[in-house]
Amino acid sequence: QVQLVESGGGLVQAGDSLRLSCVATGGTFSDYAMGWFRQAPGKDREFVATITWSGGNTYYSDSVKGRFIISRDNGRNTVYLQMNELKVEDTGVYYCVAGTSRVAVMNGPDYWGQGTQVTVSS
Repeated sequence: QVQLVESGGGLVQAGDSLRLSCVATGGTFSDYAMGWFRQAPGKDREFVATITWSGGNTYYSDSVKGRFIISRDNGRNTVYLQMNELKVEDTGVYYCVAGTSRVAVMNGPDYWGQGTQVTVSS
C-alpha cells in the first residue's frame, strides 16, 4: 500500500510561482508512474501532469503545458510540480497520484494523496 503526502500549497498572486512536493511511502517508488490532478471548486477532478517511473517522459494537460513542470527524485521518493505563471483558474486542491503506468495515472490512478490547497488571487 502506497501512501502519498503532498506539501507546498498556499496563497499566491497571479503570475507567481509555487512548487508542490509529494513524498511516497509504503512501496517501491520507482515502480510507479506519478502524477498530479487538481479539483477546482464546483468542478470535477482533472488531470494535470504525469511522469514515467524513470522520469524520462512527461505529459501535461493543455491548460498547464509550458507553465508547469513535473519532476521526480527516486532517491528521495518524491515527485514535484513546479508551477510558474500561475493564473486565477489554477486555483484548486492538488492531488498527488501514483499508478502502474502513465496511462493508468491519466485514466485511473491506483493511489491518491489527501491534497494540498493552491489559491491564486488576482
